[in-house]
Amino acid sequence: MNKATDNNLMEQVRDGNAGKLAILFERYHVMLYNFFLRLTSNRSISEDLVQDVFIRILKYRSSYKGQDKFLIWLYRIARNTHIDYLRKRKEDISLGEQCDEVPCQEPTPPEKVEQAQEIVRLSQALAKLPLKKREVIILCRFQNLKYKEIAELLGCQIGTVKALIHRSIKELGKAYFELSGGIAS
Repeated sequence: MNKATDNNLMEQVRDGNAGKLAILFERYHVMLYNFFLRLTSNRSISEDLVQDVFIRILKYRSSYKGQDKFLIWLYRIARNTHIDYLRKRKEDISLGEQCDEVPCQEPTPPEKVEQAQEIVRLSQALAKLPLKKREVIILCRFQNLKYKEIAELLGCQIGTVKALIHRSIKELGKAYFELSGGIAS
């Protein structure tokens, strides 16, 4: 993905060439889907949220100034879309419901049952984290954003992001260990 090209495409969308949004959709819809799937553990909701992001891009295209990298602007919209989804949702989701689906699209062969159980436990542990900690882990470890990009997205210093990721991973490890039947130290 060429960041300069993406900025240029978004500027064209902003200036009225809505057809260029299809190119951006093709480049980023899978990445956004994976981001939302890791946040929600629900394929249907993730698909809906991706659609909402692109609707918002079109609706708020005039707010794109081009000063930010397109990727940062896109994730900002994605985070806001997820937060709005959580606000609209009145009922609480039980942990079991929240972790029904694991971000894995292929069935696990019988010899990898233990690995599949670890993936489920990791998803459950991730779901136990507060939203901000879950987001930074997903952005850093699964979406491969750099610390600098996450800092821009969150509006903070790189050192703050590093500390937040460190604390988040430590908390994730503790939650995972507890789910594994161990006693966290």
